Amino acid sequence: MSTMTVPETTSKAVTTWNIDPAHSAAEFKVKHMMISNVKGHFSKIKGTLTLDESDLAKSHVEAEIDAPSIETRDPQRDGHLKSADFFDVEKYPTLSFKSTRINRVRDGELTAEGDLTIHGVTRKVVFTVEGPTPPAKDPWGNTRIAVSATTKINRKDFGLTWNSALETGGVLVGEEVTITLDVQFVKA
Repeated sequence: MSTMTVPETTSKAVTTWNIDPAHSAAEFKVKHMMISNVKGHFSKIKGTLTLDESDLAKSHVEAEIDAPSIETRDPQRDGHLKSADFFDVEKYPTLSFKSTRINRVRDGELTAEGDLTIHGVTRKVVFTVEGPTPPAKDPWGNTRIAVSATTKINRKDFGLTWNSALETGGVLVGEEVTITLDVQFVKA
């Protein structure tokens, strides 16, 4: 009689997480008049994270931002940013990011490389990511994790070329834009 051995199954800890828009922010900053930063945010963000805890490199994240939700605390500037001079939100209503590679730098720090689409133009970018945090239960029984991700882009690379020269020299709006995503995920 032959003995049959059952192979041990390794449980892959692959989980799906959804962005919690009420506890997430997509923010940016850019130089104004070459002397100070103007900061703004998009109030509507959604997306998912497929997290492979046994091999973070096999994880994947996708996020989508509603371009018309841009806010800079100045309604006139917000209107200009929504216009064809900048985001042209009627023609390009979303900004998106889809990861193509995630690398572990060290505990608590990753890089997420992927395709960032702004104003209908897609470019490769690399976000430096803090996290994910250890899972935590909220008062309603949901499991949550969070990340903070940052990258810098040149807005002209995405077709955002409008500017105005200053009498004192230089330009009104800087080219380098820092993008920061502070995202909280809820386990699906």
